[in-house]
Amino acid sequence: MNQIVMLVLIMVVFYFFMIRPQMKKQKELKQFRESMAVGDKVVTIGGIHGKVLEVAESTVLIATESGKLRLDKSAISNSVEDMLGAK
Repeated sequence: MNQIVMLVLIMVVFYFFMIRPQMKKQKELKQFRESMAVGDKVVTIGGIHGKVLEVAESTVLIATESGKLRLDKSAISNSVEDMLGAK
């Protein structure tokens, strides 16, 4: 009986410290990607900084210092303003 209680307790702690924060982070990222607009400054997963020129259903056209890139929305990690605010 004692082992079952400990196992349940470990599962509850695991949920609140690992699974729940990750789900919240994914939800916020999805909301950010859906609310992207022209003129936003963004950073890709690969670390490329750029300014949004065009937003399509599943892609984004960004301008970088070396030219224009068309990326999938899932390649955008966050906005520059969020990065500067987090520091």
